[in-house]
Order: sequence, then structure tokens, then C-alpha cells
Amino acid sequence: MISALFAVIAPVFLIAGIGYTWVRLGWPFDTDMVARLSTTVGVPFLVLHVMTRVDLAGAALATMALSAVLAVLIMGAAGLVLLRLARLPLPPYLPALTFGNAGNMGLPLCLFAFGEPGLALAVAFFVVTAILNFTLGVAVASGRFALRALARTPVIWALAVALGLKATDIPLPAFLANTVQLLAGFTIPMMLLALGAALANLRPGGLTRAAALSAFKLGVGLGAGLLVVWALGLTGAVRGVVLIEAAMPVAVFNYLFAERYGNRPEEVAGMVLISSLMILGLLPGILWLAWDGMPPPL
Repeated sequence: MISALFAVIAPVFLIAGIGYTWVRLGWPFDTDMVARLSTTVGVPFLVLHVMTRVDLAGAALATMALSAVLAVLIMGAAGLVLLRLARLPLPPYLPALTFGNAGNMGLPLCLFAFGEPGLALAVAFFVVTAILNFTLGVAVASGRFALRALARTPVIWALAVALGLKATDIPLPAFLANTVQLLAGFTIPMMLLALGAALANLRPGGLTRAAALSAFKLGVGLGAGLLVVWALGLTGAVRGVVLIEAAMPVAVFNYLFAERYGNRPEEVAGMVLISSLMILGLLPGILWLAWDGMPPPL
């Protein structure tokens, strides 16, 4: 069990650690460029590659989409209640309490825990949360709702193409399939490097409140995942992926939105950093729950 846990957790933090160390050594790392490259090129091609390569039933993908929506609603509602009771403003904190790091951290964890089928399930969860984050999350952070942002989100187009290809059983030509595979291959390592670099650049403020909100986010996330898998009767890899993705720490995108709209970015940065550190101690338990008490066959 310990070796299986280490095999899943170690690659994520070792690669993120390279990005963190690179920046702390003072070597040049264009975090914005790498993050933009990953989200506008890497992730769309990863979605296209995984969705066309792995044979998953439409029911499983629909279940993941529903699970993601339910988990986000539960975390958002819990965050709203907490912030109202604490009389804290919504724009800085509600997106951070609602949207976890389902991409940079969730995707590789699900890949290492459940293989390519797990990655495909995680991609479905991630795409839904990304859509909600870039619409509802941005709306809360900015104070206005812009549905047009979806049309400028490359991952939406990649998902549409992938679903179209699966529905029509049209294979990609070999040269396109190889190109897609190469571009998809750099995505997860690049995202982890960017995560480590972003954490190295963060300058957290308001640590006490950030720590309390981070603990709340992780607890509610895991609770939301457990509630969703119980309510939907999920089992196997579907259950495990939902638990992992729902329990992820605060997404780095929430810090970028807070910085862009002037919503206490130092405290949101603190939540990203502290929740990412807290997850270190929680991951063995999360993976144990995801595997239903037993490690997957190696």
C-alpha cells in the first residue's frame, strides 16, 4: 500500500518541485507563457487525445460531468454560507473555496492512480469545472457575467471535436493522431512545472485567515466528493476519480483572477500555497478512500 501511494504521489510533487526549485534558484521561467501554452494548446490536445484514444462509455462521461457539477454546487453553497456568516466579501474568496486544482494536480494524480481510463474520466471532470470556473468563477470575481468567454476557451472546441469524432466513429489521420499525441504528451509535465513555479512566486498575506479557509476548502471538497459518490452510487475508478478531483487544493487560476480584478490577491495566494501544502498530508488518506481501501493492481 505504501509503495503504491508513493508511486502515485511522488511524480506529482517531484516534477512540481523542479519548477519550484528552478524559480527559487533565480533561473528564468516565464510562468505566464507556460501557463498560457498549457491551457490554450496543451490541455485542448490532451482532451482530444484522451477522449479519442480511450474507449469510455458515454454514460461514464455523463456521470463524471454530473458529478463535477454537483461537487461544485456543494462546495460553492458551503463557501457562500461560511463567507456570509463570517461577513467576508465573496469576490476574493468564493471562487477559491469552490474550484479546486483539478487540472495541474488532479489530472496527473488520476493518471497515476487509475491509468489512462482514469485520466479520461478526470479530463471530463476537469473540463466541466473549467467551464464553470471561467464563467461563474470569473463572474463572481469580476462582478459581471460573460458567456462569450466560453467561445474563447480552446478546451471547449477540443471537447466538441472529440465528441464529434467518437459519435461518428471517424478516426484521425495518422499524421494528425501523432501530432495530437506529441502535443498532449508535454501537457501534464508542463502543468506541474508551472504549478511549482507559480507557488515559488506567490507572496502570501493574511496567513491565519488563509490557513483557516484552506482547511475549510479541503474538508468541504472531500466531503462533497464523498456525498456525490454516495448519492450517485459510484464505484470503481469513477468513484476514485471523483473523490480525488473534488478534494484538490485551491486552483492557481483563482489567484490569477484575484490579481486581475484586485480581490485581495495576497490572501488568495496564501490559500493556494497553504492548501497545496496541506494536501501533502491528506493525499494518502484520499487515495486510500479512492481505492476503496485497496491499492490498484500494479
